[in-house]
Amino acid sequence: MRTRAPFWAPPLMAVQFLTRVPVPWLARLDGARAGDAFVRSTGWLPLVGTAIGIVTATVFALGQLWWPPLVALLVALAVEAWLTGAFHEDAVADFCDAFGAARDAETTRRIMKDSRIGSYGALGLGLAVALRVAATLAVPGSVGLYAIVAAAGIARWCAVLLMAMAPPAATGEGVAKDIGRLPRRSFWLAAVTVLPAIGLLAAGGRWTASVVLVVISLMLVWIARGIRRRIGGSTGDCLGFAAYAAQILVLLVVAGA
Repeated sequence: MRTRAPFWAPPLMAVQFLTRVPVPWLARLDGARAGDAFVRSTGWLPLVGTAIGIVTATVFALGQLWWPPLVALLVALAVEAWLTGAFHEDAVADFCDAFGAARDAETTRRIMKDSRIGSYGALGLGLAVALRVAATLAVPGSVGLYAIVAAAGIARWCAVLLMAMAPPAATGEGVAKDIGRLPRRSFWLAAVTVLPAIGLLAAGGRWTASVVLVVISLMLVWIARGIRRRIGGSTGDCLGFAAYAAQILVLLVVAGA
């Protein structure tokens, strides 16, 4: 019985995982090959993230033909949230709730599994979205559009990096547990598929790209250390939080430059 998915399955699985886009071809796979495609799909997450960024930037650009930039950006973010199922926004709220309200591992895990959003989650998500909006609007002209695309791709790469830096918690759940230890091939493939996003960022200035890579590296080290101490490893919400935080940091660095 074949357990390895065909070559076309992992990138399509990445599309299905990160977006609402229907991928009917994946229904052809049985359980074993579907599982293999899901694990290997991690290498394609940065490229799919870059595509999501292109959609967001396009809606933002077109929206400015009719509305002020703030309104156009909010519409673009609403379209992105619908396209992705608010996947990372939900992770930000859960992460802030769990690590803000709890002081021990058991309570942290219990709150993170709760679908309800508490005060820390609401505050964290509100500040995250506000920071993202403010940083994007602070970048002038077409550079802001490029930054949106680059940030989206780099953000998904950061989730892959965190998988490598912090293995899944023993009692974790979600994507971190389903994938387990990140395959080496997927790690290096992700390093390749993020290159378009990094290249787009570098086109606006090598100094900016260098600062971005340093800043997100420090952020990932801090998050990985914190989650290992608190809950013993990563969960799906930890990965989603890291991705959204990286997206904000990329935009803040570009805005500062």
